[in-house]
Amino acid sequence: MKRRDLLRLAGAGLSAPLFAATPKGAIIDLRYLRFRYNHDNQLQRASGFLEKAFLPAMRRAGAGTMGFFSILIGPESPSILYVVSYPSLAALEAVSAKLGDDKEFQKSLADYYAIPGLVYMRGEGSLLRAFDGMPGIEPPPVEPGRAPRIFELRTYESNNIHTLDRKVKMFEEGEIAIFRRVGIRPVFFGRTIVGPRMPNLTYLTAFDDLASREKAWATFGADAEWKKMSSQPGVANADIVSNISIAVLRPLAFSPIR
Repeated sequence: MKRRDLLRLAGAGLSAPLFAATPKGAIIDLRYLRFRYNHDNQLQRASGFLEKAFLPAMRRAGAGTMGFFSILIGPESPSILYVVSYPSLAALEAVSAKLGDDKEFQKSLADYYAIPGLVYMRGEGSLLRAFDGMPGIEPPPVEPGRAPRIFELRTYESNNIHTLDRKVKMFEEGEIAIFRRVGIRPVFFGRTIVGPRMPNLTYLTAFDDLASREKAWATFGADAEWKKMSSQPGVANADIVSNISIAVLRPLAFSPIR
């Protein structure tokens, strides 16, 4: 098989921005730690390690915006999701290399893995390329004394990269603006460039509480501009979205995004 044919076949299941000549958006790294309820106290131990060792080491290494969440409503609970932003894939590799050279962090990591029992059941992850129209993470403002928000993570799977392009275009040319207007605060939007169930896009939004979430989505669904946009030929969910996965998240106490 010729090299160009191999590349063509490899690209058939991937999102086109992976091959873009000059990508603009940040790389958003999503990592899940999956746990089991048992006497190993997996979730509590992992949360302590992330707060006291991982987060400080990532800051020393120059990582971008970070957020740490537990799943309030969604599949495969208990889990922790952490999110890290990088300006490029090269920056991600540079941070990883610095962690490898960080003696303080490496000692903490060795101590963590030396704890008797399982530290977690498994890890999962994916990499996103942020949309051009929202090229990085936009953390909500953190006001002193306010209660932590709740966050909603949605993944939209699509039939192929062309139908995914149409959904991305909807978001960038109006849907994100409607979100902002009706009280759905965007945190990030990105296409998955490495991960499961591709092609897909994933986005994170923030709300004051569950009641605010319900109200905002009801307002969005009734919005005249949204109804007009979604009624255009070829952009109904049945045309461009094959599956939607939803999880409601709660920020951990130490999460910079909260």
